Amino acid sequence: MPLKFPVFDLASFENADRKQQQLLGRDVDHICRTSGFLAISNHGVPDQTIRQAWGTAHDFFDLPPEMKQRARAPYEGYPYGYLGPELEALARSRGQESPPDLKESFNGGPLTVPKDMNDPDALAFCYAKTIWPADSEAFIAAWQTYYRSMEDLAARIMRVFAVALDLPDRFFDSYIDAPISALRALNYPEQTEPPKPGQLRAGAHTDYGSLTILLPQPGSRGLEITSPQGEWVAVPPIPGAFVINIGDLMARWTNDRWVSTLHRVVNPPVQDGGLHRRQSFAFFHQPNWHAEIACLQSCLSAGEQPKYEPVLSGPYLMSKFKATSVSEATG
Repeated sequence: MPLKFPVFDLASFENADRKQQQLLGRDVDHICRTSGFLAISNHGVPDQTIRQAWGTAHDFFDLPPEMKQRARAPYEGYPYGYLGPELEALARSRGQESPPDLKESFNGGPLTVPKDMNDPDALAFCYAKTIWPADSEAFIAAWQTYYRSMEDLAARIMRVFAVALDLPDRFFDSYIDAPISALRALNYPEQTEPPKPGQLRAGAHTDYGSLTILLPQPGSRGLEITSPQGEWVAVPPIPGAFVINIGDLMARWTNDRWVSTLHRVVNPPVQDGGLHRRQSFAFFHQPNWHAEIACLQSCLSAGEQPKYEPVLSGPYLMSKFKATSVSEATG
């Protein structure tokens, strides 16, 4: 039986009274215990913000390779800027060998650095400068507007999560007031020849942080998630909605009450546009660099012990990120 993909109306939640919010929170808790994926409708992100970011990213990926390379990361392992085709294999973050993914990306990090931030690893990694394309004023403006909208939307979703976990509405605010989130524009180029055996547009992986906000190309197919029964199921196109999924840190935070679900981007059959170009935006929401992620007491039953030792958000993210590099993964 096909998975019925849940859609959550964010505006209805925010306009509801406390009792109704708690009822809606239970629905979210159930979703996050089972699939860890849901769509967010009535999210309030302006259409113009989405269109401008989408259009400028599309124009960037249309540039000749030599022009895109001018915005490439200055050295291997640098987190931001342009990352060319077949330079990442997401399945390797789980220790699985796989061919490089059939995608290219542009990546950017936080727009500001906290005044009191002096950790050298944080400054060199999460707060590294984004390498912008040349002559890109319109690109930068659209990117930064979209990034700020995603920061705001993520904070609002975290308040939904707090209600769903029987916590005060703003419980997570102090953990995410200087988030080290990243925005990634992804382009899966048109394919003129079949992929290598086992090669996908994005290999099977889980995300690393608190949550991911995905904007797929309208009508596109290829995103798949694992069902509670362990089967791969397709995520259907949902007009006007963002796709949200739980990340590894949120699973740790909730003592695996909520699941960070394995997902991938496959090549659909040719008749379904499997060789066509596909674009998406992914906003990876990550708590503050120094935020300690320890098991929430509301997620422990009587006598139950935490499954995981506490971790710091930033160093945990660094370790995961480095594992996806093709060269590092192959030695």
